[in-house]
Amino acid sequence: MNKIGFDNKKYLSMQSEKIHERIQSFGDKLYLEFGGKLFDDYHASRVLPGFEPDSKIKMLLKLKAEAEILVVISANDIVKNKYRSDLGITYDVDVLRLIDIFKSKGLYVGSVVMTMYQPQPAVDAFIKRLNNLGMPVYKHYAIEGYPSDVQKIVSEDGYGKNEYVPTTRKLVVVTAPGPGSGKMATCLSQLYHENLRGVKAGYAKFETFPIWNLPLSHPVNVAYEAATADLNDVNMIDPYHMEAYGSLTVNYNRDVEIFPVVSAMLEKILGYSPYKSPTDMGVNMAGFGIVDDGVCRAASNGEIIRRYYAALCDARKGRIGKEVVSKIELLMSKSGISTDDRKTVAKALAKAEETGRPAVAIELNDGRIITGRTGDLLGASAACLLNALKMLGGIDDEIELISPTIIEPIQQLKVKHMGSTNPRLHTDEILMALAICAVSDPMAKLAMQQIDKLKKCEIHSTVILSTADERTFKKLGMHLTCEPQKE
Repeated sequence: MNKIGFDNKKYLSMQSEKIHERIQSFGDKLYLEFGGKLFDDYHASRVLPGFEPDSKIKMLLKLKAEAEILVVISANDIVKNKYRSDLGITYDVDVLRLIDIFKSKGLYVGSVVMTMYQPQPAVDAFIKRLNNLGMPVYKHYAIEGYPSDVQKIVSEDGYGKNEYVPTTRKLVVVTAPGPGSGKMATCLSQLYHENLRGVKAGYAKFETFPIWNLPLSHPVNVAYEAATADLNDVNMIDPYHMEAYGSLTVNYNRDVEIFPVVSAMLEKILGYSPYKSPTDMGVNMAGFGIVDDGVCRAASNGEIIRRYYAALCDARKGRIGKEVVSKIELLMSKSGISTDDRKTVAKALAKAEETGRPAVAIELNDGRIITGRTGDLLGASAACLLNALKMLGGIDDEIELISPTIIEPIQQLKVKHMGSTNPRLHTDEILMALAICAVSDPMAKLAMQQIDKLKKCEIHSTVILSTADERTFKKLGMHLTCEPQKE
């Protein structure tokens, strides 16, 4: 278990070198559109075991002397109160978070670009807030006919109306809280303005997935398609690359569809298009970091199944349509995998069948599987968590790590004073109680010492868990799935 399939050190070296080469190829400046998550790319770490979630930041730190960050946010996303489901925060709040983290890492954040700008109270209030924090904000506007009317877009009435963003470094990393923020449009707008000023600037794109030099049907690429099923992204062979070079590479539909327009814009701005295909635009070296293909395939197949369960639960909650579930089902069928391949599922369902109540199963990193049932004092998640810690610490199952005399006052506090209708303790509450007991109880202390071993363990619940339990398992680094059933 937990075998390494990806050489992170090799990847960081190759990736930073590739970006540096691209900077040099344009002369004065490179606008690098950064897709995906910069700080916490847990998807990549799950499908490429050995990939560190903060690899992109580490790579940028190798280039920090010549790099500055430009953060993009769409005014429409502020008005719609769009939020990141993985973090539970809105896009505007995430912009502030991103700026703080960049600065804490010693990276220079030059400015924020507000795309699709038009005067609106929430948007103007956010701009004022950024200005008060000393962060310059530049406004970019909606362009009629975008992206098809290249003649108008690349003119004084198109990009020419956008405010020029002054930059001081050779590498300008353009990032955003999420997709659809306007990163590419911002890059091309800047190229237009730089060209007017006689600056030799270029554009490139950094997306980790799909990995261009892996087969279309490779589980790593299929897992990306499963992860973006709600966005209608589809992996496909890059036809422009095939035509230009006679070789197969993988890209995704949105980049392939927009490439003729981007190429025409670059030709109009620069006088020529430096790229013959969408794949040419990328600087992704992740495929060269894979050192054990079998490990990455197995990890990616597991991720596809996890994405399937996540889609089932989101559909049950009304967040997505059933067509997203159907799409992932099709991907699973094509990949020859099913929910039977997830060992915790059968164990959890069997425990629920046996007890007639919700149950949870955890697969430890050594392959052992532990179950937990719903009781009067503890929910199934909390019970299973304690059972796993006992197993890891070699503690006898009959030993009570937390006395009912400690649990019961916490239950009374929840129900009588905090308005809870569920007296059973959640996982975060049980860990707090365990930590208190560890002060005086050697067995509780031994159990606490096992917590780090839960990282990357698989866990399955027969019902949709509470937000508190879900958040706790995520913080512990565990891979959670749930049946699409409410308790």
